[in-house]
Amino acid sequence: MRKSEKIIEGLLLLSAVITILITVGIIWVLLSESISFFSEVSIFRFLTEKEWTPLFADKKFGILPLVTGTLLTTFIAIAVALPIGLTVAVYLNEYAPGRMRQIVKPVLELLATIPTVVYGFFALTVVTPFLQSFIPGLAGFNALSAGIVMGIMIIPMISSLSEDAISAVPRSLREAAYGMGSTRYQTAFGVMVPAASSGIVVSVILAISRAVGETMIVAIAAGQQPRLTLNPLVPIETITTYIVQVSLGDVPHGSLEYKTIFAAGITLFVFTFTLNNISFWIRKKFQEKYD
Repeated sequence: MRKSEKIIEGLLLLSAVITILITVGIIWVLLSESISFFSEVSIFRFLTEKEWTPLFADKKFGILPLVTGTLLTTFIAIAVALPIGLTVAVYLNEYAPGRMRQIVKPVLELLATIPTVVYGFFALTVVTPFLQSFIPGLAGFNALSAGIVMGIMIIPMISSLSEDAISAVPRSLREAAYGMGSTRYQTAFGVMVPAASSGIVVSVILAISRAVGETMIVAIAAGQQPRLTLNPLVPIETITTYIVQVSLGDVPHGSLEYKTIFAAGITLFVFTFTLNNISFWIRKKFQEKYD
């Protein structure tokens, strides 16, 4: 028995070490190639220049258009997914009969199994024509339809994690609220949701990270035109879309244009790393508040 425990402990340690080494390897590749890029292009120029045209004759290396496009589609996605996902979570936990919950939750989670390329073509061929029917001037490729469909895609993540967080709230809180005369609605949104807020916030941050890293939906439906704009009705380009565009093989390996994908990648890494740390800090603050 002691020997088997040692073997299990060794396997767990090996798994942890492999995970750390893979993470370190990814960071090393991004940093080494990015340093090579920034030796030719200044970081100040990279962060402040308002045009991104490294594949054009007149080369500009300002990452702001890609960052703006990424944030724009992510904001639209969260604006769609958060109210719907949280409402579904509250309904499943507080209102839905047991049989309904057993049906609705698995059906919602099926949305997460659909390939993102299918979502992309759905945005391009269904959502965009529908929006064009009542939004004049909406381009064929635009941030709005891509963001809406990204929001639909991440609804299961928010609803499932939020529902789990609400379910983990002690039953005594619900019973105390009912004992004081609260209605079901008051109990759900005045007691259960605030008590589960740390888990809900974490689900939202994870959904934002998922939206930030999404590639195929924005590549198909949002276009590939890097522009510094907050107008969701025009084509834009995100960081991930640009990385895919350059990685197709048309750009010579080792060239300055090729190295831009590592500079964009390290920017995306820093952004998601910051989001994860914010989620950790918020969760810690909420736990301190309700402990």
